[in-house]
Amino acid sequence: MAHRILVVDDDPQIRRVMRTTLVVQGYEVADARSGEEAIERFRDDKYDLILLDMNMPGMDGIATCHEIRSSSDVAIVMLTVRDTEKDKVTALDAGADDYVTKPFSTPELLARVRAALRRVPNNPETGPQFIKAGELEIDLQARRVKLGGNVVRLTPKEFELLRHLALHPNVPVPHMKLLQAVWGPDYGEEVEYLRVFINQLRKKIEKDPSNPQLILTEPWIGYRFNM
Repeated sequence: MAHRILVVDDDPQIRRVMRTTLVVQGYEVADARSGEEAIERFRDDKYDLILLDMNMPGMDGIATCHEIRSSSDVAIVMLTVRDTEKDKVTALDAGADDYVTKPFSTPELLARVRAALRRVPNNPETGPQFIKAGELEIDLQARRVKLGGNVVRLTPKEFELLRHLALHPNVPVPHMKLLQAVWGPDYGEEVEYLRVFINQLRKKIEKDPSNPQLILTEPWIGYRFNM
């Protein structure tokens, strides 16, 4: 089945261009003119990805992203004319999986869509399907994480990041390898993505996120899963 995408932007021309571009690639596409309308559409239907404008009148993209992320792990890519690291971190902190700066090319948009929808397949012949570290339990086959017996809800990208680290325990994994393993081969320089997602993971799986025991920082190198 084709992936279903919701395009959210107050500019009708941008919505029209993105809809045409995505439909040609085989995606099913719906659109919304505002954050409020996006919330209504999201509650009424199921989507695999939301392309969300960051700067809209009324309920902006950040507030919309927070609202959607509070109840769903749907893939979200934020669209904005701003390109500072602060703006990127703000978008990622709100729950976005990725960030695209306007104006963007068609190949760039499609690459970001593929990266957001990307799922690393499980391969039972090449590794474990269940990992335990203290009270943390990771079921790779079911894509389920528990802490102290309680289910921890992770976004797809948070899970993929934890999965990759846990499959390479006790060794530093460089930033570039992590980015390419989770987001895809076109990534490698977006270190701010890792800072935000590691911080989110620590809040969810560490007893004391300010003093992490599971996901450790390797200065100037990357991160290490401690088992």
